[in-house]
Amino acid sequence: MSPRRAAGYSAGTGGCPSDGLRWPLEDRDDEGALFGGYWTERHIGQGAYEGLEFLHVNAKSIINTVPAASRMPFRYTINPYRGCSHACTYCFARPTHEYLGLGIGEDFERRIVVKVNAVERARAELFSSRWQGDLIAMGTNTDPYQHAEGKYHLTKGIIGVLAERRNPFSILTKSTLVLRDLALLAEAARFTQVRVNLSVGTIDPDVWRLTEPGTPPPLKRLDAVRRLNEAGVPCGVLIAPVLPGISDSDEQVAAVAEACRHAGAISAHVLALHLRPGVREHYLSWLSAARPGLVGLYAERFRRGAYQSRREQERLAGLVAPSTRTGGAAAAIMVTASTAAGEGKLDQTESVARMEGSAQQRRAGAPAQLALFG
Repeated sequence: MSPRRAAGYSAGTGGCPSDGLRWPLEDRDDEGALFGGYWTERHIGQGAYEGLEFLHVNAKSIINTVPAASRMPFRYTINPYRGCSHACTYCFARPTHEYLGLGIGEDFERRIVVKVNAVERARAELFSSRWQGDLIAMGTNTDPYQHAEGKYHLTKGIIGVLAERRNPFSILTKSTLVLRDLALLAEAARFTQVRVNLSVGTIDPDVWRLTEPGTPPPLKRLDAVRRLNEAGVPCGVLIAPVLPGISDSDEQVAAVAEACRHAGAISAHVLALHLRPGVREHYLSWLSAARPGLVGLYAERFRRGAYQSRREQERLAGLVAPSTRTGGAAAAIMVTASTAAGEGKLDQTESVARMEGSAQQRRAGAPAQLALFG
């Protein structure tokens, strides 16, 4: 069934010139629109998707090229969705909605852009004679397994094309929906490089409900880590972001690391919260209402900009590292902390990229190691 007619949605009306969207709707063809000449439909979520609005667009291309200056170990990404119903208060991708003429707050969480032709474009581009088979990273902007994927199945379709092409790929997600595609991922891992990372910043249920209300419970995510590895799909954990005054106590961070070890994670990477412009204002507005007593702490931690100190990054790494020294499954875990440029100036995407790069080196014969990126 076409995703445009997926069960559980009803088509909305076309937009008007005042809607602020930077692409044309079905009855519009604004010059200079983001998807120039391609159409959009609005679908209002019903049932389990009530409260969400899905904006259908046809993407002109689906494989994005990462700028060489970013120093990533991969050059290409695919993001079938924009916006994310996981509604994490700290999400670094929120400003990408602003580029579309939408808000970084509720719009980002409730108005989800769906690239309905993503699978078709992936097939056309991956099987093109010009494509050289480079690694594709998924989840570098918003979660490819967010709620919308349960109906649109775009991520599943793209993985199917990647597997058919035997093209290496990685996935970063907070969703246990990845287990729906366990057999597909395991089959792909037989023929090409596949890597999954689950993001688990806390296992404290109160913190989880407060800061990531749209995500599956953390312990269920860790169970997904175990099941993926048991099925032959290499899976690690991104312990991120660790939130000052909320999830950064010694006991809290060490508990997450220990849970990763018990889940059999092949790697664990810890990352302190960073607040870039746009996200900073959104997060601090939320904080002033949810935890007003922490406003002073954040003013101090972020007084020099978007990133916390190198010392804080190293403190977190020190809390995680002991979980890798107890033998057994822990022996396979590489723990890293982001301390680039003396200030830990890495976002979640680059953090995972560096972790994956080190994992690739290990598979090529380099010895397992604990590493601090400095």
